[in-house]
Amino acid sequence: MDSSNHGYKAIFYAFTANLGIAFAKAWAAFYTGSGSMLAETIHSFADSGNQVLLYLGLKQAQRPPDQEHPLGYGKISYFWSFVVAILLFTMGGIFSIYEGWHKLDSHEGLHQPVIGLLILVLSIVLEGWSLRGCLKEIGRIKGNQTLRQWISTTRNAELVVVLGEDSAALVGLTFALLGLGMAAITGNPVYDAMGSIAIGVVLILISLFVALHIKALIVGRSAEPALEQAINQVIEQDDAIAHLFNLITLQLGPDVMVAAKLRMKPDLTLQQAVHKINLLEVEIKRTVPQVKWCFMEPDCKD
Repeated sequence: MDSSNHGYKAIFYAFTANLGIAFAKAWAAFYTGSGSMLAETIHSFADSGNQVLLYLGLKQAQRPPDQEHPLGYGKISYFWSFVVAILLFTMGGIFSIYEGWHKLDSHEGLHQPVIGLLILVLSIVLEGWSLRGCLKEIGRIKGNQTLRQWISTTRNAELVVVLGEDSAALVGLTFALLGLGMAAITGNPVYDAMGSIAIGVVLILISLFVALHIKALIVGRSAEPALEQAINQVIEQDDAIAHLFNLITLQLGPDVMVAAKLRMKPDLTLQQAVHKINLLEVEIKRTVPQVKWCFMEPDCKD
């Protein structure tokens, strides 16, 4: 199943929620003077920009192969996903910690924090809607896997990034709500500043997790285990194949490249072996539509 469409839908959910939340938070941060609210504002605007970058990556990944890029542009989506992780680390995490540290030092008071609390509650509802949409799209492609298993095996960078952003946003909003709430109850703005610092720590941890996941894809990662198993099964069921020496897959964005070294049945002529290999390549692409390139090498040993 092509997961690109699910990536588009998850990005739409996240962008719609984050942009609306960002403007609401910006007004509340300006009105209340809350450091944690300002940190959340920057976070939401950064997330909105991140969704644009993820969309750009998906669109560019669809460019057809050319002479300089014979295997296409699929991996460009990994580049933009990595950029998003960097932005989440800098514009989100580091700025939030800086803002909290500044508030700890200045001890500025808050103006009508109840307004900020209401905005945060609304933001939690919208972010929950965005996360629900992302999980819905993940559920359509993960099959019988648990969410944890899917995260460890998936090659879909966009859905991982959106899931990480939405999860970080909900945790961050919770910290902002607790910090601003405690500041409103006690009259001590230090709680609000601590909330901002906690938001920054969460964003940095999520950004590191996303960056490590994307790094593996940029370096080069095989196709998902279920896809490799399906490809291997097609080869083993072919009556012209005596033995499969080696199977290599490479994930290239939404597409997969397959290379295999095979021992053909000894009673086949050269023309028959070539014909059988061509049929095998067609069957692999039919069974696993994500396979765009298929290279079969007949040999006598590995």
